Formats: sequence, C-alpha cells, structure tokens
Amino acid sequence: MRAMRWLAAMTVITALAGCAALESPVTKGQRLVGNDQSAVQAQFGPPREIYPLDGLNGGVRWLYPTQPYGQVTYAADFDASGKLIDFKQVLRSLEFAQAKIGVWTKDDVLRHFGKPVETAYFSRMDRLVWSYRFKSDDVWPSLMHFYFDPAGVLQLTQITPDPLYDPDRPRFFRR
Repeated sequence: MRAMRWLAAMTVITALAGCAALESPVTKGQRLVGNDQSAVQAQFGPPREIYPLDGLNGGVRWLYPTQPYGQVTYAADFDASGKLIDFKQVLRSLEFAQAKIGVWTKDDVLRHFGKPVETAYFSRMDRLVWSYRFKSDDVWPSLMHFYFDPAGVLQLTQITPDPLYDPDRPRFFRR
C-alpha cells in the first residue's frame, strides 16, 4: 500500500513537472506582471529590440522576435517605473487589426511589431512594403504586409500565404 502511494505521488509530481515544462512563454510572461525589468530579463534574456511605449511617458516595450523563420514576437510592456504591465504575442490577427490606415507610420508599426522579416519597394505603386511572418487566426502560416507611401504613412495592409510553407515549393533537401 505504501509503495502504491509513493508511486501515485511520483506520477503526480512528474505530470506537474511536465506541464510546467510545456508552459507557454506568454503564460510565463503574464505571471511576471508587476515585477521589474530584471525579472523579465532573468526569464527571457535581454530583449532584441526596445522601443518607447505610446501613451506612457517613459514606458518601454521590449520585443523578443523569432524572425526570420519564426512566426511569433513576444512583447513585454513596462511603465515608467520599470514594472511589467503586459506581456503578449504581437504577431497575431487581432494585433494587426489595430493598425490604422492613413494614421499609422513606419514608426508605429516598428514600435508595435518590431523589425520586419523582409522589405520590398514597388516602384509602380511607389510603396515600401514591410512583411512579417505569423499564423493567421493562430493556424495558417502567412505573411502580413504593410504598404507605406513615400511619407512613411500606412496605406494598405495585406495577408498572403507564406511561400516558405508552400508544399509545391522546391526545397533543397527534398526526397
């Protein structure tokens, strides 16, 4: 009987340890809300990009991108005192929907989503395009494109399938 209890306890402990290992970065980050920047840096390392946060004097956004091939960028938002106020994944359909045509500039897109995975210029349209890999509706491998006019104002957004995940695309190591 004692061996059965010990076995049951070890099974529960192992299962809980497995669940903790599978915890998403967003869940880990949200648990840190209210902590200072050092706690976030201890959990996720130094940020790859840092931008001022709109609406909060002295607030900053730390970005942890997985580009060029990853489809997520984690954002840690801090208030002026350096306390974490939000942690989220920003390369998502709902986040992209916040971009305002005719209002947002390249700086707004950069502060919100970070550096693009690729840029292109279409001379006939006179548009600079920034592209980000993401999963549309958290499922479909896609690219989000932001089209800017010569003044750097957002004029168009577009979602396309990500050719990197096209099954008909020739691959280097194909069987």
